[in-house]
Amino acid sequence: MKDSFKNVAAGEQNEKWENMIKRQSKLYSRAEDMRSEFERDYTRILHCNAYRRLKHKTQVFFSPKSDHVCTRIEHVNYVESISNTIANYLGLNTELTRAISISHDIGHSPFGHKGEKVLSEISLRDMATSFWHEKNGVHFVDDIELLEDAKGDLKNLNLTYAVRDGIISHCGEIDENSLKPREELINLDDYTYPNQYNPYTWEGCVVKISDKISYIGRDLEDALHLNLLDKEKIEELKGILGIKSEETLNNPNIINELITDICNNSSIDKGLCFSNEKLDLINKIKDFNYKNIYSHPRLDASNEYFRIIINRIYNTLKMAYSSTNLLENLNNLEKFYPETIYSFKDWLYKYSNTTIRQHTNLKNKIVYNIENEKDYNRAIIDFIAGMTDNFAIDIYNEIIRF
Repeated sequence: MKDSFKNVAAGEQNEKWENMIKRQSKLYSRAEDMRSEFERDYTRILHCNAYRRLKHKTQVFFSPKSDHVCTRIEHVNYVESISNTIANYLGLNTELTRAISISHDIGHSPFGHKGEKVLSEISLRDMATSFWHEKNGVHFVDDIELLEDAKGDLKNLNLTYAVRDGIISHCGEIDENSLKPREELINLDDYTYPNQYNPYTWEGCVVKISDKISYIGRDLEDALHLNLLDKEKIEELKGILGIKSEETLNNPNIINELITDICNNSSIDKGLCFSNEKLDLINKIKDFNYKNIYSHPRLDASNEYFRIIINRIYNTLKMAYSSTNLLENLNNLEKFYPETIYSFKDWLYKYSNTTIRQHTNLKNKIVYNIENEKDYNRAIIDFIAGMTDNFAIDIYNEIIRF
């Protein structure tokens, strides 16, 4: 029902409002600034480098020749569009859903979920903690991404709690059909695994649902475009979707049906939910996708390639570690791997306790103590996680060639 969630929207009337707009530190302001807190977050994300790099990160299919196959940034834009439609209809705060949407995948590594899996294996082995993109997203917006302030100093993004919470709480791999926000204000550092808590806001819940709506149909569309599905599988898919002609088998139709369904079936009492019919459809499409797309043998070669690339970059940088001679060791490696080492040293200068920071406009948090081996390992993982697919391949090629 239209505007049925208006009374629980993120706004000054909401008892959670002060918590929602809280930042880790005071953000500079301009006298003529006309933007709301969430609009400021939206533009801060829009102008940061991690958002720009999403256009060169794998969604499902690696390095497609076709410009019409989805990359990570297109997925993010789909989520923004879907969540905006749902939130606007229900009477929720679209400024908040937009800010969460464009930042929700900012913590993704190169090479999509397969790259994430490889980094998690490394992190578990050397750091005793898993790597997952939702938590890494908050780490990046809190500690890594920098913007110049009005004085030209580079500082962290310093986003509101509601947006940061939406990032870490967005996991779209959900099967529950009644999504409501949690009541308690938690320290986001307390998250230990994906989907551990519901989002703090209804808007965060909308983005979580929209993430799911956005990819199930788009991945099907790409698979059809790339001829991954044979005639038998296409007929099976038509049966799942209940259609009789291939012309209607497209992502916009799937998205429209699911948006309409969730808007018509959700209420404050029930939560955000689909009809039983549409939930069953979503689960059938997901099952079809996992069996016929995400596990397709055509993806095996690229998945092996991702593992080799990430492990080789990590191991090359790891061998330079020394609690006393680290920078000297890196300098010695630079003659063999100039781009790799230059880029990594620049990363360390920005985020670690090196003396060079005293002579720059860096006013951001210090993230790593490079005398500590675990901090150094974390720096390598973060460095790789921030890469685009293309940059990771370039670095790997530099490492292996003579």
